[in-house]
Amino acid sequence: MTKDVLVSDEQLAEEILTLLSRTPGTVRVLLEDLPAGLLHADEGEGTFSPFSVLGHLIQGEIDDWIPRARWILEHGRERAFPPFDRFAHVERTRGRSLDELLTEFETLRQTGLAALREVVEGDVDLDADGLHPELGEVTLRQLLTTWAVHDLNHIAQIVRVVAHRFEDEVGPWKAYLPILGHDG
Repeated sequence: MTKDVLVSDEQLAEEILTLLSRTPGTVRVLLEDLPAGLLHADEGEGTFSPFSVLGHLIQGEIDDWIPRARWILEHGRERAFPPFDRFAHVERTRGRSLDELLTEFETLRQTGLAALREVVEGDVDLDADGLHPELGEVTLRQLLTTWAVHDLNHIAQIVRVVAHRFEDEVGPWKAYLPILGHDG
């Protein structure tokens, strides 16, 4: 897919804000009252279950997106921002209920959206450079766009993991179901 028309900074910011604002509700609808077998299913060692995805999204609200945006604006390319621990959520979510985590994510995302609005509504250069500890030079625009796509990626992951639970039960229809890893 190619991008035919460049969007303005204002339009890009609005699209990002729209997507980010929908994630908590989408995740709640997908996970709330999900049977434990589906909530904790994963795709093998080192992969995320739907429950783990929620924990990971929460950890990102705390340690990743807004802190990195502020870091870029403060330090530019002078200093790489701290690495993000993709598995920090494991200990943080241990023993906590799904509803508690859903509520925490909703609260943290509201705070993050307010902070993001302050960033994008100010006179900020979305092409401000930063330094990622592994990827090297990045821009604020790339970070914020990645945040929205990261959410979509994890929503898709939740759906994919749940769908794979039924892979053997769909019988010959598996050939028509790309979510199960087939061309369909």
